[in-house]
Amino acid sequence: MTEQNNNKPVPTEAGKKAMLQAVKGMNDILPPESARWEWFEEKVRSVMARYGYANVRVPIVEPTDLFVRGLGEVTDVVEKEMYAFEDKLNGDKLALRPEGTAGVVRAMIEHSYLRDGGKRLYYSGPMFRHERPQKGRSRQFHQFGVEALGFAGPDVDAEVILLCRLLWREVGLVEGRDLRLEINCLGQSDERRAHREALIAHLTAHADLLDDEAKRRMHTNPLRVLDTKNPAMQVVADAAPKLLDFLGEASLAHFNGVRAILDAVGLAYTVNPRLVRGLDYYNLTVFEWITERLGSQGTVCGGGRYDGLIEQLGGKPTPGVGWGMGVERMLMLLEEAGVQVPAAVPTVYAIVPSTGVLNQAMLTLEALREAGVSVQMHAGQSSMKSQFKRADASGATYALIFGEDEVAQGLVSVKHLRDANVAQATRGLSTVSDWASELRNA
Repeated sequence: MTEQNNNKPVPTEAGKKAMLQAVKGMNDILPPESARWEWFEEKVRSVMARYGYANVRVPIVEPTDLFVRGLGEVTDVVEKEMYAFEDKLNGDKLALRPEGTAGVVRAMIEHSYLRDGGKRLYYSGPMFRHERPQKGRSRQFHQFGVEALGFAGPDVDAEVILLCRLLWREVGLVEGRDLRLEINCLGQSDERRAHREALIAHLTAHADLLDDEAKRRMHTNPLRVLDTKNPAMQVVADAAPKLLDFLGEASLAHFNGVRAILDAVGLAYTVNPRLVRGLDYYNLTVFEWITERLGSQGTVCGGGRYDGLIEQLGGKPTPGVGWGMGVERMLMLLEEAGVQVPAAVPTVYAIVPSTGVLNQAMLTLEALREAGVSVQMHAGQSSMKSQFKRADASGATYALIFGEDEVAQGLVSVKHLRDANVAQATRGLSTVSDWASELRNA
């Protein structure tokens, strides 16, 4: 990923227009880095298909009120980070989406999409938050997310967590070594209300130990105080009342149901009573996949249950559970874990030494591509030596050499570029379909 430091025009010579740069914190993704993204995206889509999750696509721009109502007015995202603006053409208050769930839920309500039962969905694309750009945290970032809507049981909570585990294995990560799972239960609103009162009383009694941010949040969003990264407040947070102690029978049964499934399939986890997530819509199960390889950017995937969100946004009461995963952080983790992503290279590089054979070369290469062979052709005229250098640098396994003498005989030479022990051979130009599979299966 190519990162830009600012969006100020770069000074140029007098009389020339200044060079424009990308907006600060919004990065270009160029080859060969983009090939790593495509590889990872393909892995995610493959796993989604195996679990029966269908793709949903919603707008990047939504009404600002969707996120204010959905995420919570006193969350960091809404208060500090959201790109919100007024449409100068009609005065609409709009926002670039800071996360994916609210938009998916809005779409479900608007199109009555859940009228015939539950749906398993996934989304992908860019999100936007006005944060201080740093490694692993950009103002435009990318996420995959899943949303299982209309399913109330702990089985689907466990399913979306296990979907992650399969994905980690598919991309070469190992749970327990490269990342670990933490879970918690936030209960229902009445249980959180009772815990909130006890928590505020605890924080008030230790107000002299709280930092300014904690004091500000103490009465508006006290659960977030427990998620503090301030070392000086850890003692206060550790001694705070535990939400798990306030859970009723039904909430505990749901949480124990999730745990029983994870235990049965051998997925290790830690119950973290201070895990709360950053958005207001969560209830019951919450979870995070965390790595130690990325320092402070350790959470690569997180989510949970949000049974009240659809009703909160104007729909009928409907349960839901899901997660969001940062693509940039996942790619950073793969690199730190030493996972080798296959390079995106052609199978064949075509060497065309003269314009006299160009038409025949083009005809042959199109036939190979139609047969499923990846072919890159040398563009323009240059020496054979130069073309072979380009062929080697391309990473291709084979070179097809369209020499004038061979083409006149209805042949093309095939040279293995990675194994000198394989003898150069010729193949008939009129029988491409017969030997294309040799190249395709190399």
